[in-house]
Amino acid sequence: MEPVKVVSGKVSTLARADVDTDQIIPKQFLKRIERTGFGEFLFYDWAQEPGWSLPKNPILATGPNFGCGSSREHAPWALQDYGFQAIIASSFADIFFSNCTKIGLLPVVLPEEDVKAVMEAGEAEVDLEALEVRFAGRAVPFELDADRRHRLLNGLDDIALTLQNADEIGEYESTRERPGPVTLNL
Repeated sequence: MEPVKVVSGKVSTLARADVDTDQIIPKQFLKRIERTGFGEFLFYDWAQEPGWSLPKNPILATGPNFGCGSSREHAPWALQDYGFQAIIASSFADIFFSNCTKIGLLPVVLPEEDVKAVMEAGEAEVDLEALEVRFAGRAVPFELDADRRHRLLNGLDDIALTLQNADEIGEYESTRERPGPVTLNL
């Protein structure tokens, strides 16, 4: 996972509330075992509608309760594979939020009026180090718990976090090793 410090650039707008994970990546595309290749199927059903447009920009600003529904990991994978690096909304489903942070996709919670202002601005900068979103001459603070922030800033997924304790794990495992099967005296 790549470290996330600052995400800046144009903003794609999805002004819809209660977007669930089946809308983000429909079930018929969940047959892959890799985390890549899902971006082409992002919002597949909506993409068939006349006039649909969702530019591939680094930031997505969207309505409240984004990522609700099932807890499929494929939804953040599809968003990231499409090109999004940060998602700004007034609220997220808890599991979706957590799944984003585990792959380096930065979810940012802002008040709804600020999300709308980001949409209108069309460009923004999300600074994880400073914990603020800058757009249209404004800087709006956001919160992220310290553990998730540390993971994102340092590019640490679950495996990398575990490997930070490799010496201690190896030491423990060495005390657990046995030379062979144990013979029971019955």
